[in-house]
This record gives sequence, structure tokens and C-alpha cells, in this order.
Amino acid sequence: MASHIVGYPRMGPKRELKFALESFWDQKSSADDLQKVAAGLRSSIWKQMADAGIKYIPSNTFSYYDQVLDATAMLGAVPPRYGWNGGEIGFDTYFSMARGNASVPAMEMTKWFDTNYHFIVPELGPDVKFSYASHKAVDEYKEAKALGVNTVPVLVGPVSYLLLSKPAKGVEKTFSLLSLLPKILPIYKEVISELKAAGASWIQFDEPTLVLDLEAHQLQAFSAAYADLESTLSGLNVLIETYFADLTSDAYKTLIELKGVTAYGLDLVRGTKTIDLVKSNFPKGKFLFAGVVDGRNIWANDLASSLSTLQALEAVVGKENLVVSTSCSLLHTAVDLVNETKLDDEIKSWLAFAAQKVVEVNALAKALAGQKDEAFFASNAAAQASRKSSPRVTNESVQKAAAALKGSDHRRTTNVSARLDAQQKKLNLPILPTTTIGSFPQTLELRRVRREFKANKISEDDYVKAIKEEIKKVVDLQEELDIDVLVHGEPERNDMVEYFGEQLSGFAFTVNGWVQSYGSRCVKPPIIYGDVSRPKPMTVFWSSTAQSMTKRPMKGMLTGPVTILNWSFVRNDQPRFETCYQIALAIKDEVEDLEKAGINVIQIDEAALREGLPLRKSEHTFYLKWAVHSFRITNVGVKDTTQIHTHMCYSNFNDIIHSIIDMDADVITIENSRSDEKLLSVFREGVKYGAGIGPGVYDIHSPRIPSTEEIADRINKMLAVLESNILWVNPDCGLKTRKYAEVKPALNNMVAAAKLLRLQLASAK
Repeated sequence: MASHIVGYPRMGPKRELKFALESFWDQKSSADDLQKVAAGLRSSIWKQMADAGIKYIPSNTFSYYDQVLDATAMLGAVPPRYGWNGGEIGFDTYFSMARGNASVPAMEMTKWFDTNYHFIVPELGPDVKFSYASHKAVDEYKEAKALGVNTVPVLVGPVSYLLLSKPAKGVEKTFSLLSLLPKILPIYKEVISELKAAGASWIQFDEPTLVLDLEAHQLQAFSAAYADLESTLSGLNVLIETYFADLTSDAYKTLIELKGVTAYGLDLVRGTKTIDLVKSNFPKGKFLFAGVVDGRNIWANDLASSLSTLQALEAVVGKENLVVSTSCSLLHTAVDLVNETKLDDEIKSWLAFAAQKVVEVNALAKALAGQKDEAFFASNAAAQASRKSSPRVTNESVQKAAAALKGSDHRRTTNVSARLDAQQKKLNLPILPTTTIGSFPQTLELRRVRREFKANKISEDDYVKAIKEEIKKVVDLQEELDIDVLVHGEPERNDMVEYFGEQLSGFAFTVNGWVQSYGSRCVKPPIIYGDVSRPKPMTVFWSSTAQSMTKRPMKGMLTGPVTILNWSFVRNDQPRFETCYQIALAIKDEVEDLEKAGINVIQIDEAALREGLPLRKSEHTFYLKWAVHSFRITNVGVKDTTQIHTHMCYSNFNDIIHSIIDMDADVITIENSRSDEKLLSVFREGVKYGAGIGPGVYDIHSPRIPSTEEIADRINKMLAVLESNILWVNPDCGLKTRKYAEVKPALNNMVAAAKLLRLQLASAK
């Protein structure tokens, strides 16, 4: 019985690629140095899977930024602003597309389906001249082969690539991206031919858009694409991989009828209903790559349950045609549990990271083949039983409090217009008030202080003193820049979710459980294993300290319940909304304590609310109802004069704008600039927004410093669709990933632009 892995984490067990990338970007190391680190990581990944007994090992899932950008490079689809003149795409062009450079902005970045991973959105139009411009897929296949590992090269499928793209600036929004299929398929044919010549016997096309709600013409594009590729694919075994949700019956029918395709990869963790489609109709002689090991969470697989599922499928597709696989790429989980030295043994026994999931896949494959490792299965069963019965998982008082939420929609009693009037009387802010989103640059010195405090190398007094000094520096800088509503810069926090999880019950933490979010940015999601509550205040001391340093309003900074949920590894033994309500109650306690401490502006970030939106439209209403309700629970008890902000970033918000309005926040700051001001179109189309709103005026994920004129132009575009009395001026997101040399001039220009527009508005009266 064969085994397969859809994809594997790239960063390395100790974030080796992250540090290599950042060193290269800072010009402290060469391209050769970066490539050497990357080659070492690839080699160890392939060897690990081969040693574990995996038959179908992927290649070309490694990336220096993201796999969609790799496909853009392969197709030579470089926007003209980057000045690429043909030939093999090098690091300069590649990273300029991803991050921007001194003269041009980066391409748009957005969430990969409903995950916290991001991809760079291709910008396409009728005039794009596609060409085979990156031989990475073939090079990595040959690299693995030279190491004695025959891999399955993985390509982003041609139809998904186009469906995930957007019309370039200046191209009609109604332009059909799928009309470009005949232009990109010749490049795919070149790649396929080279892979065949290099000795590949299998090829994997990732077509995850098949799980979306697709129209008939979009499904037809899959049929047309693979019919066109059929002769080129002849002689290869072809796997079409889907993940993240069920397939509709129409999508499933399209999939199993594709020409030239040998095998179908299905997510049977998030797509359990697809099993019924397989049982009712599976093409004879084809392979089913059954994704029964969860690639998106860190819980140990219930091996007995998975084996039962596989045995039922084996009866349908045949013993020789069933391959045990992961539900999706393991990119979305942490690398190796072996590196966790501080998790207690009980919780550790409940978990499986990427390396352990590889072992689980192979153990299931061997069990199906009659070589069941009884001791391994028995140990797994004991861990499953331990988790179900452990007293640390359940807190009766928390469950009662969450159950009591039913029957109320938790809305503040006064409407937002009246609240804004009351808040303005208290805060006395100018028109177009300026603020930032929360974090300020995390310097090496600041990271050292936090690291040494965690390692007990400095005392708590020394730590508090150092953090207070950093807060004072940030407060003084904002006053010098003349920003209106200040933040304390979050110097005590490494991560906006991890910080809160460390102080809430029901959470566990890892030392090296890093997961890639985008580029070199890694996050360490907390693990929610039990009922959640707040034992004591979490941010009141730091926010009060910061407020004491200034007469200007200081924002209390919190992460919202939906974002904590969506950016954590969440328990899978109860519905997600129940866990979210528990977190909401904990954040509510914190909000009310901040208000009592004299904090008049409180930001409750919901950066990931859109990210959690189910891929199926039929499931949107239920999710948005409990997600928005969870946010309202956090601040239902505050006074009218307390201004509640929220922040959202890097997603397409236009389709949920009415739910955003229903959150009933006083002010929302929202990503706008990197997505070509896509957000503003919803207001042009007539949506009325009465609360305060700050669409981002510049992209913080690029080192580029925007001019005053550029920012003023953005603000003017906003004023064309939004009233000046509700508009705020702020960056797209937090500033922690930037350097002060970039932050100071950018914020200076932002404030100057706001003042310029104030003068213009005043003179126009």
C-alpha cells in the first residue's frame, strides 16, 4: 500500500530559511549563501520522507516566497513596472514582485483560501506575454534525483492559477482571466516535456479552486485545459490534488472525467462529504489519494478511525489503487514535535507535527497492507483516550458562562452616530485623525530583552524597566510626529495571538512550533486544548503605563476572539464557535478592566475574521453570525464615551462589508493600499458606512517609503466616497516588521498628508 505527502513546511525546524532570507535581503549574505541553505533544507526534507517509507514524495513545493509567485515566475508573467526584460527570472525581480523595491510597490498579497498563509496575486491581462522564465520545477526534480530520491513534481494547476489571479491595473475588471488559458498552456507543456525528459513518472497539479462554488464555464475550463494537455502528459501518471473542503457533485464529476488524469487527491478531513461521492461513483482503474491525515492541525490522527475509513474506501477503489495521503500540504502545521522541550508529556502525546504526520501516513499505509504496527496503534489509542478524559480539558464554569450567551445578540444600546458624538466631546480629535495600527519595529535589542527574560537571564525589574523605556521611546516619537491617537508599540509582545494565549487558560505553547505566514514571516500558533478563561488582567499594566506618559489618547491593544481562534491550532473535539464564545468572554473581561483603568480608546483586532469564512457560500451566514456576535460580546458593556476600534488586513472584504458594519465598532482600520484600493469600490457602489473608518494609506509589508503627495492622493480618493468626519488616516497594518529608518519618514509623510488635506478641507468651506 502506497503513501503520499501533498507538500511539506519550507522554513526548516528552526526557521533556517527565514534567517537566510532576511540576511540576503539585508545584503549581509549572497545569493549563493541563500541557495545553499535552501538546498540543505530540501535535501533533508526529501531524505526524511524517503527514510519514513513515503512512496510519492513531492518536489517543487519548496519556495523562497510562495508557490503562486513561483508559478508567476515560471510563466514569465512579470508586471511591466519591475523592468524585467526576459530570460530566467532572478532574485531581484522575484523579490521585487513579492516585497516591492525603492521605486515600485509590491504586488497584492492575500490569504490562501481560508488559511493564515498568504500568496502574491498574479496581475494579468490580454497583453501579457507569457514565456517559460523559471526552470525551478525541473531543477528541483533533478536535484532530488541526484540525491537518489525520485519525486513527484508539483505545479500550481493552470486553471487554479488563473482563477486566483486578478486583472492588472488598467485592465477592465470584467476581463475573463480564463481566456488566457490557451496562452499559458504552451508553457505548461514545455515544463511537462522537460520533466518527462528528466525521468519523472508522476506529476501533481494542485487545483484547489475545484472546492469553490464554481460556475459551469469555470468547470468547463478544467475539462478544456486537461484535454489540451493530454497528449503532452502521455506517459506520465497525473495526480490532480484538491484540498480544504468538499467537492460539489458537479466539481467531482468534472474531476473524475478529466482527460489524461491517473489519480485524484481529496481532502477527507475537511471534505468528509466527498467520501459519499467516491462511494457512489469512482472511475475504474484510477488511483484515489485519500487525505485522511490532517495537514492543517496538530492533533495526532485517530489511527483506528482513519484505518476504518480507508478500509471502506479500499472496497470501492481497489487495494492497489488506494494511496494514503495528507489532507493538504503540511505547510500549515509546525515542523517537528521532537524540537518541543517544554510541552508536558500528556499534551505532547496528543499532538503530531509535520514529521509525525509523515510517520502516521506511512503507518496507515502499512496497516492497510497487512503490516500493522500494533504497538504504535495502541499508543495512539491510549493518547486519544487520555485527551477525551483529561480533567484539564473541561472547565464547568466556563461552559456555563458560554451557554448563558444564548438568547442575546449583545449590542451596545446607543447607535454608533450618537456614540461618535459622545467620544468626540471627550477625545477632541481633529478632522482626519491620524493613528497607527499597534506595533512598532521590533529591534534586535528588544528581542534580546524578551528572550533573556524568558530564559531567566534578567530579573523582572530589569525587564519591566527595559520595556517601559521602549514604550517611552515610541510615545515620544509619535508625539514628535504629531500623531493624534497613540499606541504603546507592543514591545512586550512577540506575536499578537501568542501573547494573549500565554495568559489565558486552556492554551499550550511550543518552543519551535513555527508556521510560515508569508515570505520570511513565521508565526507560532498557540494550541487551544481546553476551555478558555482569563485568570487575571493581561494588558492593563502596559496600557496604563503608556497612557501615563502622554496627554493624548492611548489605545489599549487587544486581539479579538475570532482572530485568536483562527490563528491558533484549535481543539477539534467541540464546534469552533463554542471555543470562540469562550475567548470572547475572556476578552470582554479585559476590555472592561482597561476602561476602568482610564483607557478611552480600545482596539480589538479582528485581522482574521474574513480568513475564517468558509469556502462554500452556503456556510457563510452561519459563520458570520457567530463570528460577528463574538466580537460584539467583547465590548457590549462599555460606556458610550469609550471608543472601540477594530482592525482587519490582507483579505477581500467587499463581500462581507455588511457583516463588518454589523460588528458595530466605532472605528475600523482596514487594509487598502496594497490591494489597489479595492476596498473603496464597495463605497463607490453605494454602501453607506456611518462609523469611523481608516482604509490604509500605505503598505507596511514593503520597505518602500511613500511620499506625502502619494498618501494625499490616496486620502483624496477616500474622500470621494467617504465623509471627512468619519475618515481616519493610518497605515495598512502594524509596523513590527519594518525598521525605524523606514517607519519615521513614512509616518512623517502620512501626518503631513493628513494636515495638507485638513487645510484644503478648511479652505473649501
